[in-house]
Amino acid sequence: MKTTLHSLRKKIDALDVRLVTLLNQRAGLSLAIGEEKTKNSSGIYSPHREKEVLRRIQALNKGPMSYEDFQAIYREIMSSSLALEKSLRIAYLGTEGSHTHLAANKKFGSRVTYVPCEGIAEVFQKVEHADCDYGVVPIENSTEGAVTHTFDLLVDSELKACAQILMNVSHHLLAHTHNFKRIQSVYSNPQVFGQCRNWLLNNMPQAGQIAVASTTEAVRRASKEKGASAIASSLAAKFYGLPIVRSNIEDIAHNITRFLVLAAHDAPRTGKDRTTILFSIKDKVGALHAMLTPFAHNRINLTKIESRPAKKKAWDYYFFVDFEGHRLEKNVRKALEKLEGMCKYLKVVGSYPVMD
Repeated sequence: MKTTLHSLRKKIDALDVRLVTLLNQRAGLSLAIGEEKTKNSSGIYSPHREKEVLRRIQALNKGPMSYEDFQAIYREIMSSSLALEKSLRIAYLGTEGSHTHLAANKKFGSRVTYVPCEGIAEVFQKVEHADCDYGVVPIENSTEGAVTHTFDLLVDSELKACAQILMNVSHHLLAHTHNFKRIQSVYSNPQVFGQCRNWLLNNMPQAGQIAVASTTEAVRRASKEKGASAIASSLAAKFYGLPIVRSNIEDIAHNITRFLVLAAHDAPRTGKDRTTILFSIKDKVGALHAMLTPFAHNRINLTKIESRPAKKKAWDYYFFVDFEGHRLEKNVRKALEKLEGMCKYLKVVGSYPVMD
Protein backbone atom coordinates (compact mmCIF):
# COMPACT_ATOMS: atom_id res chain seq x y z
CA MET A 1 0.00 0.00 0.00
CA LYS A 2 2.83 2.39 0.86
CA THR A 3 4.39 1.73 -2.55
CA THR A 4 1.09 2.39 -4.34
CA LEU A 5 0.45 5.58 -2.35
CA HIS A 6 3.99 6.80 -3.00
CA SER A 7 3.73 6.15 -6.74
CA LEU A 8 0.37 7.96 -6.96
CA ARG A 9 1.79 10.96 -5.14
CA LYS A 10 4.80 10.98 -7.48
CA LYS A 11 2.39 11.17 -10.41
CA ILE A 12 0.61 14.13 -8.76
CA ASP A 13 3.97 15.84 -8.22
CA ALA A 14 4.81 15.41 -11.91
CA LEU A 15 1.45 16.85 -12.91
CA ASP A 16 2.00 19.81 -10.56
CA VAL A 17 5.25 20.60 -12.39
CA ARG A 18 3.36 20.71 -15.68
CA LEU A 19 0.48 22.72 -14.17
CA VAL A 20 2.79 25.39 -12.74
CA THR A 21 4.61 25.70 -16.06
CA LEU A 22 1.40 25.94 -18.04
CA LEU A 23 -0.20 28.45 -15.65
CA ASN A 24 2.85 30.70 -15.92
CA GLN A 25 2.73 30.41 -19.70
CA ARG A 26 -0.94 31.41 -19.55
CA ALA A 27 -0.07 34.34 -17.28
CA GLY A 28 2.58 35.51 -19.77
CA LEU A 29 -0.03 35.57 -22.52
CA SER A 30 -2.38 37.51 -20.22
CA LEU A 31 0.33 40.13 -19.75
CA ALA A 32 0.68 40.48 -23.52
CA ILE A 33 -3.11 40.80 -23.84
CA GLY A 34 -3.10 43.50 -21.15
CA GLU A 35 -0.52 45.48 -23.11
CA GLU A 36 -2.70 45.28 -26.25
CA LYS A 37 -5.76 46.40 -24.28
CA THR A 38 -3.81 49.38 -22.93
CA LYS A 39 -2.75 50.37 -26.46
CA ASN A 40 -6.39 50.23 -27.61
CA SER A 41 -7.70 51.99 -24.46
CA SER A 42 -10.12 49.12 -23.85
CA GLY A 43 -11.22 47.91 -20.42
CA ILE A 44 -9.14 45.25 -18.69
CA TYR A 45 -12.11 43.14 -17.56
CA SER A 46 -13.87 41.45 -20.51
CA PRO A 47 -17.21 39.85 -19.53
CA HIS A 48 -17.66 38.38 -23.00
CA ARG A 49 -14.25 36.67 -22.85
CA GLU A 50 -14.97 35.41 -19.33
CA LYS A 51 -18.15 33.77 -20.58
CA GLU A 52 -16.34 32.28 -23.57
CA VAL A 53 -13.63 30.73 -21.36
CA LEU A 54 -16.09 29.26 -18.85
CA ARG A 55 -18.31 27.86 -21.59
CA ARG A 56 -15.29 26.18 -23.21
CA ILE A 57 -14.12 24.75 -19.88
CA GLN A 58 -17.59 23.33 -19.28
CA ALA A 59 -17.50 21.59 -22.68
CA LEU A 60 -14.01 20.20 -22.07
CA ASN A 61 -14.72 18.83 -18.60
CA LYS A 62 -15.28 15.07 -18.51
CA GLY A 63 -15.10 14.67 -14.70
CA PRO A 64 -14.68 13.58 -12.00
CA MET A 65 -14.42 17.27 -11.02
CA SER A 66 -17.66 19.24 -11.39
CA TYR A 67 -18.17 22.33 -13.53
CA GLU A 68 -18.65 24.32 -10.31
CA ASP A 69 -15.19 23.18 -9.18
CA PHE A 70 -13.68 24.44 -12.41
CA GLN A 71 -15.62 27.70 -12.15
CA ALA A 72 -14.05 28.35 -8.74
CA ILE A 73 -10.56 27.46 -9.97
CA TYR A 74 -10.80 29.55 -13.13
CA ARG A 75 -12.27 32.45 -11.18
CA GLU A 76 -8.96 32.69 -9.33
CA ILE A 77 -6.87 32.03 -12.45
CA MET A 78 -8.65 34.87 -14.26
CA SER A 79 -8.43 37.06 -11.15
CA SER A 80 -4.64 36.56 -11.10
CA SER A 81 -4.50 37.37 -14.81
CA LEU A 82 -6.45 40.59 -14.27
CA ALA A 83 -4.10 41.56 -11.45
CA LEU A 84 -1.10 41.02 -13.74
CA GLU A 85 -2.65 43.15 -16.48
CA LYS A 86 -3.58 45.99 -14.12
CA SER A 87 -4.14 46.59 -10.42
CA LEU A 88 -7.93 46.65 -10.55
CA ARG A 89 -10.03 48.44 -7.92
CA ILE A 90 -13.62 47.29 -7.40
CA ALA A 91 -16.10 49.44 -5.45
CA TYR A 92 -18.90 47.64 -3.61
CA LEU A 93 -21.67 48.37 -1.11
CA GLY A 94 -20.87 47.70 2.54
CA THR A 95 -17.69 46.37 4.09
CA GLU A 96 -15.99 42.97 4.09
CA GLY A 97 -18.55 40.23 4.44
CA SER A 98 -21.51 42.13 2.96
CA HIS A 99 -23.59 40.32 0.36
CA THR A 100 -22.39 42.75 -2.32
CA HIS A 101 -18.79 42.04 -1.31
CA LEU A 102 -19.45 38.31 -1.71
CA ALA A 103 -21.02 38.92 -5.13
CA ALA A 104 -18.06 41.05 -6.24
CA ASN A 105 -15.66 38.35 -5.10
CA LYS A 106 -17.66 35.75 -7.01
CA LYS A 107 -17.17 37.81 -10.18
CA PHE A 108 -13.61 39.15 -9.80
CA GLY A 109 -11.89 36.68 -7.44
CA SER A 110 -9.44 37.45 -4.65
CA ARG A 111 -6.55 39.04 -6.55
CA VAL A 112 -8.10 42.49 -7.09
CA THR A 113 -8.46 45.36 -4.64
CA TYR A 114 -11.92 45.80 -3.13
CA VAL A 115 -13.03 49.26 -2.01
CA PRO A 116 -15.91 49.34 0.53
CA CYS A 117 -18.58 52.05 0.18
CA GLU A 118 -21.11 53.22 2.76
CA GLY A 119 -23.92 53.61 0.22
CA ILE A 120 -24.90 52.78 -3.36
CA ALA A 121 -24.36 56.41 -4.42
CA GLU A 122 -20.73 56.19 -3.29
CA VAL A 123 -20.19 53.13 -5.51
CA PHE A 124 -21.41 55.15 -8.50
CA GLN A 125 -19.19 58.09 -7.56
CA LYS A 126 -16.06 55.95 -7.17
CA VAL A 127 -16.43 54.61 -10.71
CA GLU A 128 -17.59 57.90 -12.25
CA HIS A 129 -14.55 59.72 -10.83
CA ALA A 130 -12.20 56.89 -11.91
CA ASP A 131 -11.21 56.14 -8.32
CA CYS A 132 -12.28 52.57 -9.07
CA ASP A 133 -12.37 50.61 -12.33
CA TYR A 134 -15.68 48.85 -11.68
CA GLY A 135 -18.52 48.96 -9.18
CA VAL A 136 -20.90 46.27 -7.94
CA VAL A 137 -24.41 47.19 -6.76
CA PRO A 138 -27.59 45.20 -6.02
CA ILE A 139 -30.38 45.77 -8.53
CA GLU A 140 -33.17 43.35 -7.55
CA ASN A 141 -34.12 40.44 -5.33
CA SER A 142 -36.32 37.48 -6.25
CA THR A 143 -38.38 37.96 -3.07
CA GLU A 144 -38.46 41.68 -2.43
CA GLY A 145 -38.12 43.09 -5.95
CA ALA A 146 -36.21 46.15 -7.13
CA VAL A 147 -33.50 47.98 -5.23
CA THR A 148 -35.03 51.37 -5.96
CA HIS A 149 -31.99 53.46 -5.03
CA THR A 150 -29.92 51.75 -7.73
CA PHE A 151 -32.63 52.37 -10.32
CA ASP A 152 -32.83 56.05 -9.36
CA LEU A 153 -29.08 56.54 -9.66
CA LEU A 154 -28.98 54.89 -13.10
CA VAL A 155 -31.25 57.63 -14.47
CA ASP A 156 -28.62 60.37 -14.27
CA SER A 157 -25.40 58.35 -14.34
CA GLU A 158 -23.34 57.88 -17.50
CA LEU A 159 -22.10 54.51 -16.25
CA LYS A 160 -23.01 51.33 -18.10
CA ALA A 161 -23.94 47.85 -16.92
CA CYS A 162 -21.24 45.55 -18.32
CA ALA A 163 -22.08 42.34 -16.42
CA GLN A 164 -24.55 40.85 -13.98
CA ILE A 165 -24.10 38.53 -11.00
CA LEU A 166 -26.78 36.18 -9.68
CA MET A 167 -26.20 34.95 -6.16
CA ASN A 168 -28.14 32.77 -3.74
CA VAL A 169 -28.46 34.83 -0.57
CA SER A 170 -29.02 33.38 2.91
CA HIS A 171 -29.74 35.60 5.90
CA HIS A 172 -28.69 34.82 9.46
CA LEU A 173 -29.64 36.37 12.79
CA LEU A 174 -26.54 37.50 14.71
CA ALA A 175 -26.63 38.38 18.41
CA HIS A 176 -24.87 37.89 21.75
CA THR A 177 -27.87 36.01 23.14
CA HIS A 178 -29.87 32.97 21.99
CA ASN A 179 -32.95 34.22 23.87
CA PHE A 180 -34.98 36.07 21.25
CA LYS A 181 -37.13 37.72 23.96
CA ARG A 182 -34.09 39.62 25.21
CA ILE A 183 -33.45 41.16 21.80
CA GLN A 184 -34.87 44.67 21.65
CA SER A 185 -33.63 45.81 18.25
CA VAL A 186 -32.49 44.31 14.96
CA TYR A 187 -30.34 46.09 12.40
CA SER A 188 -30.22 45.34 8.68
CA ASN A 189 -30.72 46.65 5.18
CA PRO A 190 -34.35 47.54 4.22
CA GLN A 191 -34.35 44.91 1.47
CA VAL A 192 -33.26 42.25 3.96
CA PHE A 193 -36.07 43.15 6.35
CA GLY A 194 -38.50 42.57 3.49
CA GLN A 195 -37.00 39.15 2.75
CA CYS A 196 -37.29 38.08 6.42
CA ARG A 197 -40.58 39.82 7.25
CA ASN A 198 -42.62 36.77 8.31
CA TRP A 199 -39.83 35.19 10.33
CA LEU A 200 -39.29 38.40 12.29
CA LEU A 201 -43.02 38.78 12.91
CA ASN A 202 -43.35 35.22 14.20
CA ASN A 203 -40.17 35.06 16.26
CA MET A 204 -39.22 38.60 17.31
CA PRO A 205 -42.34 40.81 17.23
CA GLN A 206 -40.99 42.88 20.14
CA ALA A 207 -37.75 43.88 18.38
CA GLY A 208 -37.61 47.26 16.69
CA GLN A 209 -36.27 47.20 13.14
CA ILE A 210 -33.53 49.74 12.41
CA ALA A 211 -32.60 50.18 8.74
CA VAL A 212 -28.99 50.88 7.75
CA ALA A 213 -27.20 51.08 4.40
CA SER A 214 -25.60 47.62 4.48
CA THR A 215 -25.72 44.36 6.40
CA THR A 216 -22.13 44.77 7.57
CA GLU A 217 -22.96 48.18 9.04
CA ALA A 218 -25.81 46.39 10.81
CA VAL A 219 -23.40 43.86 12.35
CA ARG A 220 -20.94 46.57 13.38
CA ARG A 221 -23.64 48.44 15.28
CA ALA A 222 -25.27 45.37 16.82
CA SER A 223 -21.93 44.06 18.07
CA LYS A 224 -21.54 47.18 20.25
CA GLU A 225 -25.08 47.44 21.68
CA LYS A 226 -26.65 45.40 24.46
CA GLY A 227 -29.92 43.79 23.43
CA ALA A 228 -29.23 44.40 19.72
CA SER A 229 -29.03 41.97 16.83
CA ALA A 230 -28.35 42.04 13.10
CA ILE A 231 -29.38 40.14 10.00
CA ALA A 232 -26.37 39.51 7.77
CA SER A 233 -24.16 36.91 6.08
CA SER A 234 -22.19 34.17 7.82
CA LEU A 235 -18.98 35.85 6.65
CA ALA A 236 -19.96 39.09 8.36
CA ALA A 237 -20.46 37.13 11.58
CA LYS A 238 -16.85 35.93 11.38
CA PHE A 239 -15.45 39.39 10.62
CA TYR A 240 -17.18 41.05 13.57
CA GLY A 241 -17.21 38.15 16.03
CA LEU A 242 -20.99 38.28 16.48
CA PRO A 243 -22.40 34.74 16.84
CA ILE A 244 -25.06 33.31 14.53
CA VAL A 245 -28.06 32.42 16.70
CA ARG A 246 -30.38 31.33 13.88
CA SER A 247 -29.45 30.47 10.28
CA ASN A 248 -31.42 30.85 7.05
CA ILE A 249 -34.22 33.06 8.33
CA GLU A 250 -35.31 34.28 4.88
CA ASP A 251 -39.01 33.65 4.27
CA ILE A 252 -38.52 31.99 0.89
CA ALA A 253 -35.85 29.43 0.04
CA HIS A 254 -33.73 29.97 -3.09
CA ASN A 255 -33.59 33.68 -2.34
CA ILE A 256 -31.62 35.16 -5.25
CA THR A 257 -30.23 38.67 -5.53
CA ARG A 258 -29.13 40.12 -8.85
CA PHE A 259 -26.19 42.54 -8.95
CA LEU A 260 -24.91 44.76 -11.76
CA VAL A 261 -21.27 45.48 -12.55
CA LEU A 262 -20.90 49.17 -13.43
CA ALA A 263 -18.24 50.48 -15.81
CA ALA A 264 -17.55 53.24 -18.31
CA HIS A 265 -18.67 50.90 -21.11
CA ASP A 266 -20.80 47.83 -21.61
CA ALA A 267 -19.79 44.47 -23.14
CA PRO A 268 -19.50 43.22 -26.74
CA ARG A 269 -21.95 40.66 -28.11
CA THR A 270 -21.69 37.01 -27.06
CA GLY A 271 -24.82 35.58 -28.69
CA LYS A 272 -26.63 35.23 -25.37
CA ASP A 273 -26.99 38.69 -23.86
CA ARG A 274 -29.36 40.89 -21.92
CA THR A 275 -29.94 44.62 -22.39
CA THR A 276 -31.28 47.09 -19.85
CA ILE A 277 -32.85 50.36 -20.96
CA LEU A 278 -34.83 53.16 -19.34
CA PHE A 279 -37.28 55.56 -20.93
CA SER A 280 -39.96 58.10 -20.08
CA ILE A 281 -43.25 58.33 -21.96
CA LYS A 282 -45.52 61.08 -23.18
CA ASP A 283 -48.64 61.50 -21.06
CA LYS A 284 -51.42 60.10 -23.22
CA VAL A 285 -53.76 57.12 -23.26
CA GLY A 286 -52.08 53.90 -24.35
CA ALA A 287 -48.58 55.39 -24.31
CA LEU A 288 -46.91 52.52 -22.47
CA HIS A 289 -48.55 49.91 -24.70
CA ALA A 290 -47.27 51.79 -27.74
CA MET A 291 -43.73 51.87 -26.29
CA LEU A 292 -43.66 48.10 -25.94
CA THR A 293 -45.00 47.40 -29.44
CA PRO A 294 -41.60 47.73 -31.21
CA PHE A 295 -40.28 44.86 -29.10
CA ALA A 296 -43.16 42.59 -30.10
CA HIS A 297 -42.80 43.51 -33.78
CA ASN A 298 -39.08 42.63 -33.66
CA ARG A 299 -39.65 39.41 -31.71
CA ILE A 300 -37.72 40.55 -28.65
CA ASN A 301 -38.51 38.84 -25.36
CA LEU A 302 -38.98 41.25 -22.44
CA THR A 303 -37.81 39.79 -19.12
CA LYS A 304 -38.62 42.65 -16.75
CA ILE A 305 -40.37 46.02 -16.61
CA GLU A 306 -40.16 48.31 -13.59
CA SER A 307 -41.51 51.85 -13.11
CA ARG A 308 -39.95 54.57 -10.96
CA PRO A 309 -41.34 58.09 -10.30
CA ALA A 310 -39.27 60.88 -11.83
CA LYS A 311 -37.80 63.26 -9.27
CA LYS A 312 -38.31 66.39 -11.33
CA LYS A 313 -42.04 66.29 -12.04
CA ALA A 314 -44.96 64.83 -10.08
CA TRP A 315 -46.74 61.84 -11.66
CA ASP A 316 -44.01 61.49 -14.27
CA TYR A 317 -42.37 58.06 -14.47
CA TYR A 318 -39.32 56.30 -15.82
CA PHE A 319 -39.67 52.73 -17.02
CA PHE A 320 -36.81 50.25 -16.77
CA VAL A 321 -36.97 47.34 -19.19
CA ASP A 322 -34.77 44.25 -19.46
CA PHE A 323 -34.89 42.17 -22.61
CA GLU A 324 -33.05 39.35 -24.33
CA GLY A 325 -30.51 40.41 -26.94
CA HIS A 326 -27.66 42.88 -27.43
CA ARG A 327 -28.09 46.53 -28.39
CA LEU A 328 -25.96 45.93 -31.53
CA GLU A 329 -28.17 43.15 -32.91
CA LYS A 330 -30.19 44.17 -35.93
CA ASN A 331 -33.66 43.54 -34.47
CA VAL A 332 -32.74 45.29 -31.22
CA ARG A 333 -31.38 48.33 -33.08
CA LYS A 334 -34.60 48.57 -35.07
CA ALA A 335 -36.74 48.39 -31.93
CA LEU A 336 -34.67 51.02 -30.11
CA GLU A 337 -34.70 53.38 -33.09
CA LYS A 338 -38.50 53.11 -33.25
CA LEU A 339 -38.81 53.56 -29.48
CA GLU A 340 -36.56 56.63 -29.43
CA GLY A 341 -38.87 58.43 -31.83
CA MET A 342 -41.89 57.74 -29.61
CA CYS A 343 -40.71 58.50 -26.06
CA LYS A 344 -39.54 61.63 -24.29
CA TYR A 345 -36.25 60.13 -23.15
CA LEU A 346 -34.40 56.90 -23.87
CA LYS A 347 -31.19 55.59 -22.37
CA VAL A 348 -29.46 52.26 -22.94
CA VAL A 349 -28.09 51.31 -19.52
CA GLY A 350 -26.04 48.51 -21.03
CA SER A 351 -25.81 45.15 -22.76
CA TYR A 352 -24.03 42.30 -20.99
CA PRO A 353 -23.60 38.52 -21.16
CA VAL A 354 -26.03 36.11 -19.57
CA MET A 355 -23.89 33.46 -17.91
CA ASP A 356 -24.99 29.82 -18.31
